[in-house]
Amino acid sequence: MDNAGNPVEYTDDNIRHLSDMEHVRTRPGMYIGRLGDGSHAEDGIYVLLKEVIDNSIDEFKMQAGKKIEILVEENLRVSVRDYGRGIPQGKLIEAVSMLNTGGKYDSKAFKKSVGLNGVGVKAVNALSSRFEVRSFRDGKVRIATFAKGDLLTDRTEETSEENGTYIFFEPDNTLFVGYTFRPDVIETMLRNYTYLNTGLSILYNGHRILSRNGLVDLLNDNMTTTGLYPIVHLKGEDIEIAFTHTSQYGEEYYSFVNGQHTTQGGTHQSAFKEHIARTIKEFYNKNMDYSDIRNGLVAAIAINVEEPIFESQTKTKLGSTNMAPGGVTVNKYVGDFVKLEVDNFLHKHADIAEVMLQKIQESEKERKAIAGVTKLARERAKKANLHNRKLRDCRIHFNDPKGKGLEEDSCIFITEGDSASGSITKSRDVNTQAVFSLRGKPLNSFGLTKKVVYENEEFNLLQAALNIEDGLDGLRYNKVIVATDADVDGMHIRLLMITFFLQFFPDLIKKGHVYILQTPLFRVRNKKKTLYCYSEEERVSAIEELSPNPEITRFKGLGEISPDEFKHFIGKDMRLEQVTLRKTDAVKGLLEFYMGKNTMERQSFIIDNLVIEEDLAS
Repeated sequence: MDNAGNPVEYTDDNIRHLSDMEHVRTRPGMYIGRLGDGSHAEDGIYVLLKEVIDNSIDEFKMQAGKKIEILVEENLRVSVRDYGRGIPQGKLIEAVSMLNTGGKYDSKAFKKSVGLNGVGVKAVNALSSRFEVRSFRDGKVRIATFAKGDLLTDRTEETSEENGTYIFFEPDNTLFVGYTFRPDVIETMLRNYTYLNTGLSILYNGHRILSRNGLVDLLNDNMTTTGLYPIVHLKGEDIEIAFTHTSQYGEEYYSFVNGQHTTQGGTHQSAFKEHIARTIKEFYNKNMDYSDIRNGLVAAIAINVEEPIFESQTKTKLGSTNMAPGGVTVNKYVGDFVKLEVDNFLHKHADIAEVMLQKIQESEKERKAIAGVTKLARERAKKANLHNRKLRDCRIHFNDPKGKGLEEDSCIFITEGDSASGSITKSRDVNTQAVFSLRGKPLNSFGLTKKVVYENEEFNLLQAALNIEDGLDGLRYNKVIVATDADVDGMHIRLLMITFFLQFFPDLIKKGHVYILQTPLFRVRNKKKTLYCYSEEERVSAIEELSPNPEITRFKGLGEISPDEFKHFIGKDMRLEQVTLRKTDAVKGLLEFYMGKNTMERQSFIIDNLVIEEDLAS
C-alpha cells in the first residue's frame, strides 16, 4: 500500500538484479553480522579484519609463511601482509570481487580452513571506501585497487619482494559511521590467533605477538584467579585441550575451530563439557554430579575440521556435527580424545588427581548444603518471572521463557527503584530490551558463598531472569546493562552489582556481557536547540554554543528524565561503558579493599585523599 492506502503497482521495473558487490553493500548484515562503530568487539570492522587475517592464517596452516605483518594507521586504515603463496594472479580480481569464487572449494589446496564459502575478502572489498590487493608471486606483483567494490586500477609489475599477499582496506564511514579500531580488541584477536598457531609470528604496529605454549599461554593470560593445579595440556593431531580448576564459581571456556574463536561455543565445546565431566567421574568411580565436577573449571579446546559449518557468517558458533577427522561426529571425536588422554593423565599424575578430587568434593559439599534453599528459590523465581513486575521482558522471549538463544541485540537494564524502571520501560524497544527493577541497594556479596544467591530475593530473581544458574549457555540477553543514577548512591549500586557478578558469575564479565549505561548529567537548551551533556566539560561547551542565557537542568536521577527524552539515551546510539576483567586487574585485592571489612583502612584512605572543591555556584 502507498501512503493513501492504495495498492502499489508491481511491474518489471520492480525487479532488480544486484551485482555481487551491490548485494553486499545493500545487505551487509548477511555477510558481517552488524555494522557498529568499533566500540564493541563484535562490530563489523573487526569482522572485516578477521576475514583478511583468516586467509593469511590459512596460508600458515598450509605451511606457507610463518609471519604476518599488520599495520593500523590512525585507528582507521589497515594493511595486512603475509608471506604465503600469494593469490594466483590470473584470478586475482575474481578472488576479491566475485562471490562464491575462491581456492578453498578445492580441498587439496586448503584443508581445515576457516573461510570456505568464498565470501570473506569480497565483503571487505565491498564495504571499504578504499581497497587494494597485491599478489607477489615469482618475481611479479599484480596490484588492483577498488572503491566500494568497484575496480579502479589493475597492473602487473616486476618485483623483488617475497611471495605472499598484501591487502589494504579502509572501511566505508558512510556504513560504519564514526568508527575507530580499538587496539585492545585487535590485540586480543591477534593473541588468539597465535595461541592456536604456535610458531606463527604476528607483527602488529611493530609489536611482535607469538605463543610458544599454545592453549597454556591462553589460559595463563586470561585467568584472573590462580589454578589449583598446573594447567593440563593435551594435544592430538587435530585437537588440543587445556584445563585446570580454580576457586572461582562457575565454568569458563575458550573454544576454537580451525583457529577461529567461537565465542558462542558450539558442538565442539558442548562435547568437551560433557566428556570431561564423564571421564573424571568414571576415573574416580564415584557418584559425582557433573555440576560439581565442572565448578571452577577453566578450559580451552581447539579442533581442526574439514569444511566446518558455522551458524552464521561471523563464525562465532560451530554447527557441524559430522565433519570431524575420520568422518565421525564432532561429539565422538572430542569424546574419544578426552576419554583416552584425560584418563591416562590422571592415572599418571596422582598429585593432580588428588587436588582435583578435593575441589570437586568441596563443590559437592556446598551444593548439598544449600540444596533445600535452592529448590525453594527456583520455585520463587519461576513464579516471579511469570507474575510479578520485577522483570519486564522483551518480546523475543515472551513465547519462550527459556530463551531462543543469544539474540545479538537483546539487552536487559538493571535499574534502581520504580521511577527509573518506569522511565526506561516506557522508552525502551519492547522487542529487544528488557527491564529488571532492583528494590533498594543490593547486598554486598563479597566473601559470601553462593548460598546468598538463593537466599537473597533480588539476586535469586536476577539470576533467574538472566537464566545463568547453570552457566552462560542459557544466557538470555547479550548485554546486561546496569542503569543507575549518576550520583554517589547510584555508583555504589553499580559497585555492588559488579561485585555480585565478579563473585559468582565472573565469566559474564570476561565474555563482555556487562555494561554501565551512561546517561546525561545536564540538559542545556534554548528555543532552537537542546544539548545533553555527559560531563562538566560538555556542559561548559554547550553553554558557550547556546549563549546567551540558555536553560540549564541538572538531572539528579533517571526518574527525572521524561520517557520522551529517555528514548534518545537507550536507542541505537546509547552510550555504554563495558565492564572488563583481565588478569592484570588484581580483582581480589581491589574487592578486599573496597568491599571487605577493612572499614577503618578505607576511612583513612578517604580522609587522606579528600579534595574539597569550591562551590560551583559561587
